[in-house]
Amino acid sequence: MNKTTSIFGGVTIIALALIVLMPILLPSVTLATEILIFALAALACNLLLGYTGLLSFGQGIFFGGGAYSASLVMLHLNFGLISALITAILVGSSLALIVGALAIRRTGIYFVMLTLSFSQMAYFLAYTFSDWTGGDNGLLDVPRPALTLFGMTISDLQSSEAFYIFVAAVFAIVFVFARRVIHSPFGTTLVAIRENEGRSSAVGFSTNHFKLVAFVISGAITGLAGALYAMLLNFAPLSNVELLMSENILIMTIIGGTGSLIGSILGAGAIVMMGDILSSIWPRWMMILGIALIAVVLFLPGGLWGGVISLRSKLSSIKVKKNLTSEVTK
Repeated sequence: MNKTTSIFGGVTIIALALIVLMPILLPSVTLATEILIFALAALACNLLLGYTGLLSFGQGIFFGGGAYSASLVMLHLNFGLISALITAILVGSSLALIVGALAIRRTGIYFVMLTLSFSQMAYFLAYTFSDWTGGDNGLLDVPRPALTLFGMTISDLQSSEAFYIFVAAVFAIVFVFARRVIHSPFGTTLVAIRENEGRSSAVGFSTNHFKLVAFVISGAITGLAGALYAMLLNFAPLSNVELLMSENILIMTIIGGTGSLIGSILGAGAIVMMGDILSSIWPRWMMILGIALIAVVLFLPGGLWGGVISLRSKLSSIKVKKNLTSEVTK
């Protein structure tokens, strides 16, 4: 099977099918849009955790950076939709370059603690510079500009359905790009670093260089997700930069399945829907989330997508056994 087939077939088709079905099956289009936006953030986190083996608590920095930067250029510089999203991508990747360049100098728990420290520092900076970020109040009245091309308005994106279609298109493009990355020699090298960094370094790979590039790609995608989230809410809250945001993105990644891009959709869907449904029933619904995370780690080490693959394998095995039994009886 060639690379083109592997990128556009199989898992990509399943992802596209989920994108089409979500607004039909879920209670609201807005909920489906939120799931796709957080699926983007989880996908970006998966490039670090699932394929490079880097447990980063700094994803909220890039998410909030993308949200703030896109909001500011739209509010004060009258940037259009595409220009604002490009700004968010550049800011997210730049922040990731700074954080990654310093954090990857250490490994293991020291790397985790560095990203945690950067996350806390980013939160207090956002809180302190309230003239730029709005502080506790966040940035209000964030616009959702129309999608224009060569001066022509393609869609005003004001309706929930139109914005979902746009976000779905962005997600599909990023998903195919991420598939291309992980199926490239670069992606293979990232997996080698995850499995044995010492051996990868011994055979001549500059492991820090590869990890830094993965950081930058992850930061760019996360910044894009943050900008889209601000447009969805028409609001860029301080909570985007909180440590809790980084934790939520990590939990989505783990529950969906590390090392699986399609798992990003499942993980984001599970967490967003749990928050939407359970928060209205029980104020301490986060306890249920903790139990769910423990259950996934103990019983579904491959996450939700890993569970789907395992179930499919078992069903195939049962089918093969039945066929063999019928052949023997004949």
